[in-house]
Amino acid sequence: MIRAAVKIAYLGEHFSGSQMQPGVRTVAGDVLSDLERAAGLGGGDPRLRLASRTDKGVNALGNVAVFDSGVDDPAVLLRALNAVSEYVFYRGVALVGEGFNPRFADNRAYRYVIPSQGMDVGAMGACAEMFAGEHDFARFCRQDGRPTTLTMDAVTLREGDGVAVIDFSARYYLWNLIRRIAAAVMAVGKGDATLEEVRGALCGDDLSFGVARPDALTLMDVRYGGVEFAPAAGVSAGRVEEGMFRNRLRGMFLESL
Repeated sequence: MIRAAVKIAYLGEHFSGSQMQPGVRTVAGDVLSDLERAAGLGGGDPRLRLASRTDKGVNALGNVAVFDSGVDDPAVLLRALNAVSEYVFYRGVALVGEGFNPRFADNRAYRYVIPSQGMDVGAMGACAEMFAGEHDFARFCRQDGRPTTLTMDAVTLREGDGVAVIDFSARYYLWNLIRRIAAAVMAVGKGDATLEEVRGALCGDDLSFGVARPDALTLMDVRYGGVEFAPAAGVSAGRVEEGMFRNRLRGMFLESL
């Protein structure tokens, strides 16, 4: 029996969030099902834990699932999981000890993508930069009792291919924090809000800029000091190719309208 930490990826459109919920499809539920089919756990408790919670519709390229497995070879485990999974991609694996807690990460990286056509990208970049450093984000989160002051290591915006991409780096985040920041950045880009208004909200003014859509948000990676993930060999190439072909068909249809 091993304790494995596995990098997982998924499109949020297929799930009602990452955490187990009765009666709906979730990431944790799919991982448990995949483990039962691929690793032959026979209904035993794999003590599954996820590094980061993602809401309904939010994507991930580098969330981490930790569980017990009777398959002792990590490479075989990844191949087996990718062979049976429908919507979760198993991208890398590391063996960890009993005391490893995936919630205690050194860094989490997120990305939010915004259409840039008709937007003041320069103003958006200036707005995004304001959120770097230590701030009280009380006006930019859904409060759940946790302290609202944290340090954002970096917030950067770049433009390319008709979109503006905001990259976030921090040890942890508050509920809806990134989507509320993205909403403020978009409001500035559209001219619906000023940099002074956003700065005022960051200083405690009673202002809200809404919550941006979930499907434009991706958890890019979760990192731990001293933990190296061995990449999977050919992550479900057939599923990836089929997904890209379906997207191309959809794009051709929409372009024809």
